[in-house]
Amino acid sequence: MAVFDYIVVGAGTAGCVVASRLCEGGQRKVLVLEAGVSDRRFWVQLPIGYGRTFNDPRVNWLYEAEPDPALVGRRAFWPRGKVLGGSGSINAMVYYRGLPSDFDDWRELGNPGWGFKEVLPFFQETEDRGRVGSASGPARPKSIHVTDVSPDVHPLCQSFIESCHAIGLPKEDFNDSRGEGVGIYQSGRACPADPV
Repeated sequence: MAVFDYIVVGAGTAGCVVASRLCEGGQRKVLVLEAGVSDRRFWVQLPIGYGRTFNDPRVNWLYEAEPDPALVGRRAFWPRGKVLGGSGSINAMVYYRGLPSDFDDWRELGNPGWGFKEVLPFFQETEDRGRVGSASGPARPKSIHVTDVSPDVHPLCQSFIESCHAIGLPKEDFNDSRGEGVGIYQSGRACPADPV
C-alpha cells in the first residue's frame, strides 16, 4: 500500500496549485484525488465550449442553490467543474480574482492573512501578464497566462461600453475591482507545464 505525506482532495485550480507546491523539491509524496474526468475534451479545450460544459454531467456537478425568496423560490443554477482543473476548466477562460471586499470580509471575520492586500501577492505570483508565449519571469514558473483582450474586441462591443460610460456607469477593471461597472473581462488559461 502506497504511503503519502499529503492527500489533496479535488484537482481544481486550487487543488492543483497546492499539490504542485507541496511537491516542490521532490521531498514529499502527494496524492491528488479527483472525481471528474480528464480536461482533454473538445468542449473543455474550446473557449466557447463552456456553453456545452455548463450542462454536461460528465464535466459539471450541475449544482443548484437553495430556493431563494428574492427569486420567488426559484433555485439558481450553480455550475461547478467535475473535471481536472475544476470550475476553472469550464469558465470560458474568464480570469477574475474576486472582489477585494470579500477577502477583507474574511479577514474581519477572524481570518488573519486573508485580506485582499495579503492575498494579492499570491495571485500576482501565479499570473503571467505578458502575451502568450512570453517569458515566465521569476524562478518559479507562472501558472496562468492572463491576457487583456480589450484591444481586440469587436467595435460594436467597444461602442456599447463607451455608451455605458457616457451615461455614468463606471469603467471597470475586473481584477482591480469595486465589483460594479462596465468593462471587458481578462482572459486566463493555464500555462503549459514545463517538461520534467
